[in-house]
Amino acid sequence: MAIHGKDRLMSGLRILITNITLATRTGTELYVRDLATGLLDRGYTPMVYSPELGLVAEELRDAGVTVVDNLRAVATPPDVIHGHHNLPTVKALLRFAGVPAVFFCHDSRAWHDSPPRFPRILKYVAVDLACRDRLVRRHGIPEDRVRVLPNFVDLKRFTPRDPLPPRLARALVFSNNASERTHVGAVREACGRAGIALDVIGASAGNVCARPEEVLGRYDLVFAKGRCALEAAAVGAAVILCDVAGAGPMVTTGELDRLRSLNFGRHTLSGPIHPDVIGWEIACYDPKDAAEVSRRIRATAGRDGAVDGLLELYREVLREHVRRGRAKDNARERAMAYAYFLGWRLRRRYGPIKYRFVMPAYQRMMRLLKRQEGR
Repeated sequence: MAIHGKDRLMSGLRILITNITLATRTGTELYVRDLATGLLDRGYTPMVYSPELGLVAEELRDAGVTVVDNLRAVATPPDVIHGHHNLPTVKALLRFAGVPAVFFCHDSRAWHDSPPRFPRILKYVAVDLACRDRLVRRHGIPEDRVRVLPNFVDLKRFTPRDPLPPRLARALVFSNNASERTHVGAVREACGRAGIALDVIGASAGNVCARPEEVLGRYDLVFAKGRCALEAAAVGAAVILCDVAGAGPMVTTGELDRLRSLNFGRHTLSGPIHPDVIGWEIACYDPKDAAEVSRRIRATAGRDGAVDGLLELYREVLREHVRRGRAKDNARERAMAYAYFLGWRLRRRYGPIKYRFVMPAYQRMMRLLKRQEGR
């Protein structure tokens, strides 16, 4: 259901979005930027908290979004917490007692996407099926509390390119992991065999692009994964899934639903990084099929529809919170919150090497608290 108007529950809604960093232009940082500006455009009040600020924080502030690295700076409590990453989410829960939350899992492996379990986290969201499996199978989150909401693309920024040519001429490796030491060499050799010129954009290549929407339309073929692949397909380029983790398939209409259900991510990169493997995928190029892929992406993966879905989710959470009587935190919840926060502080203070020596005691404390939580 589209939510362009505001009912009493949603009127003046204040949403606090958490993220572990806003320093660089990677997946969750850009998700936060696009979501916050989309909410602001609708007349809502997004706020963003991260302990580490930087480039994306500056972009958000320039757009009129409040950004803080200290929750004490948030004078008026939010109505709902949109939580990315366990530790900043828990810190927000601890700071704003009685505020309900939604926790989002963006990565099926990263430690910071391990879901905290607290009564005020009323829904959990996975961006793909691999993240859903993590929530349900590995962490035991009840299935009725979990929803899959795929990533999205800002269609106003990523506009369609001219029709693709019969033969590929220009290709792009679009990844912050890309360098001659990773997968670029194999991609370059495969493109060279096919007579395709290749460029590279990304942090590891020393060529960060703040506005990829301005350059993607120049390329017929893009090698990428995740958000980068989604943006390239939205523009209308042919896309081969490829990154340091491995080589995947050309995104075709026959494979689109499966690949998008995995967020065009690492679980789609099952092949070896080898010029022959990449060459086989290049040979699958079909400009008409790539155009249909782009049309479907633009029809189903736009930011406006995603914001509609998230607003509906916030509404469900607020309604459930009202039905529960806006219960205050109990002692066990606050203990769990403090334990997660303590783990964050230990890691930041001691670093990854020394942290290993204090980790066993911390893990024992967490196991004890979780056993008590289950009673």
